Amino acid sequence: MADQKIFIGPRIRRIRNAKGLTQTAMAEGLGISPSYLNLIERNQRPLTVQLILKLASVYKVEPEELQGEARGSIAALREVFADPLLAGELPGDQELIEVAEAAPNAAAAMIKLFRAYREQAERLSDLSELLAREGRATALLGARLPFDEVREIFERHPNHFPALEEEAEGFTALLDPGDDLVSALKAWLKREHGIVVKVLPLATMPNWRRRYDRHSQRLFISERLSPFDQLREVAMEACLMRMQVAVAGEIQALKLSSDEARRIARFELGRYAAHALMMPYQAFQAAAARARYDIDVLKSRFGVSFEQAANRLTMLQRPGASGVPFFMLEVDNAGHRFRRAGAQGFPQNRFGGGCPKLPVHAAFTQPGQIFVEAVEMPDGAEFLCVARTLEGPQGAFSERPRRTALLLGCDIGFKDEIVYGAALPGRPAGSGAKSGAVLSTPVGPACRLCERSGCLSRAEPPVTRPLGLDEMVTGLSAFDFQ
Repeated sequence: MADQKIFIGPRIRRIRNAKGLTQTAMAEGLGISPSYLNLIERNQRPLTVQLILKLASVYKVEPEELQGEARGSIAALREVFADPLLAGELPGDQELIEVAEAAPNAAAAMIKLFRAYREQAERLSDLSELLAREGRATALLGARLPFDEVREIFERHPNHFPALEEEAEGFTALLDPGDDLVSALKAWLKREHGIVVKVLPLATMPNWRRRYDRHSQRLFISERLSPFDQLREVAMEACLMRMQVAVAGEIQALKLSSDEARRIARFELGRYAAHALMMPYQAFQAAAARARYDIDVLKSRFGVSFEQAANRLTMLQRPGASGVPFFMLEVDNAGHRFRRAGAQGFPQNRFGGGCPKLPVHAAFTQPGQIFVEAVEMPDGAEFLCVARTLEGPQGAFSERPRRTALLLGCDIGFKDEIVYGAALPGRPAGSGAKSGAVLSTPVGPACRLCERSGCLSRAEPPVTRPLGLDEMVTGLSAFDFQ
């Protein structure tokens, strides 16, 4: 504390005013001059250790109160100014500290107002989704970050880009990779662009998956990545160089609103092109149909990861040679949903994807095991779901990297074409179900939009029903409703 300068003038002024003291009276009690106290209150002089101890003994002020009173407000204000509406006016940390110190009540009111705004925005989003499910379009638009804009467009867009598929097929014919695509790509990068690919250790490349150094003409890949992910990173770099015109055309067709959004979309399209190159359409579609969409068989046959093979299954929508229209959802163990795609767009209105009862969340209890389950929505729509954890980048001993799980789904009507359909339990005899019917887990689109009563997994009350607060009756759910 002796080496740290503490400027907390507004707090000293509030303490003095709360005790009804003039500057002269407080200065006399602290043994300093009124002019020096005035400088302290205007943050033109720091508070010394001796004065802190004097304040504690004379005015019964705890030293911890002087040093940490506004920390929570500063963190909350930082969240406020991170909102897209205020991103262009983001102040530095020092300005946030000054706001929290000089006007704590105004800062608290600002935080309360922001949280009310955020709550209303979430409710409007829920209501917009509910109306969309009922076939009534809405125009509840708000400020979005470029990443959110790109994510929403890709979720609505079918996960199939014919121009990139054609370019990937032409690139494959040029490379003629045989069984060693990574060597063929490295040779092409060296021959056509003078680029050398090198895998770097964790200590040299701690924060990046891939980095291209234009000066030395070297493409660096992190050793954290599995061989499958290293191949995808090399393929992405090569595809973005080879397919510049096709990628630019797809970006233009998406009609994005900012340069940053277009850069993010370019990355996503590069990933798509890499998958198309690693798993050529015709060969992969034929193998998928023969293997009845067994992801483990496909990943072994094409030398890719489970995630890459599952992702590719959502892209098989070429006219005349389409596959089962899969969709996919990736979440982490905290429940954050950060990647959604589908052969016909992610079925947000029909499936939702926000229910805690989905098998993708149970997958974290047994990493590496495939979970197969049929789920039924409140409107009777049924889906076959396949879920499994993903490995992701490897961390050092002292790190705790985020682990994710992937859910691959399709309409239950395709269950007989898929190897996983045989794992679904049938409805018990005498239940009134038709022959061949499967036993489905009742789920909902999201807690805010679900009206299933007595759900033990409910995390939020529905926006469509009032809460049923009855002192005489308590239901199984944490949020009873009428």
